Amino acid sequence: MPAGRSVVDGGVVPYQPWAAAKKRDNFAKRATADPLAECYMAGVPRIMYMEFPFQIFQTRDAVAMLFEWQQIYRLIYTNGSQSPEGIPFWMGDSRGRWEGDTLVVETVGFNEKAWIDRAGTPHTEKLRYIERFTRTDYHNLRYEVTIDDPDAYSATWSTIAFNMERNPDRELFEYQCQQSNFAHELMVGTMDKVDRSTPIVP
Repeated sequence: MPAGRSVVDGGVVPYQPWAAAKKRDNFAKRATADPLAECYMAGVPRIMYMEFPFQIFQTRDAVAMLFEWQQIYRLIYTNGSQSPEGIPFWMGDSRGRWEGDTLVVETVGFNEKAWIDRAGTPHTEKLRYIERFTRTDYHNLRYEVTIDDPDAYSATWSTIAFNMERNPDRELFEYQCQQSNFAHELMVGTMDKVDRSTPIVP
């Protein structure tokens, strides 16, 4: 996506040596090596800060997120159920709980294929995210995520954090990735011509 302000607290990722080398290689080849160039799922947390909007629906047993990108969805189960073992997912398996007004989500069960960002930051199947969603007022949602992967990083990351703004005037469009077009957009940096800087948070 277009370059912008870093969302990493402190701006430093504590790579293991192999992960730092892999990130450099991924970055050099990003126009074709990026999983999004093949129209694969973006993974978490990358899907959360792409410039495509999404909607949130809350039910008794789960929080559902519908993303314009590839019309994919994410389910965060809040009914106390446990994550299955031995099944690798692009988006991981998410289980949530409430701490006051904050939804705390633990996501595990990833494959090793998705990138954490467009720069090519890698991870392993031991990746674990702790996300925190806090509604600060009617139109704003505070998003924070801590990343833990002992095989890829020498320490737990400082928190990724940014605000999401609700925009009730926007609707989700039908966006279907096409490999040749999206790879070109990645290379020239144009991405979506429509302003998608603000997610939809109902």
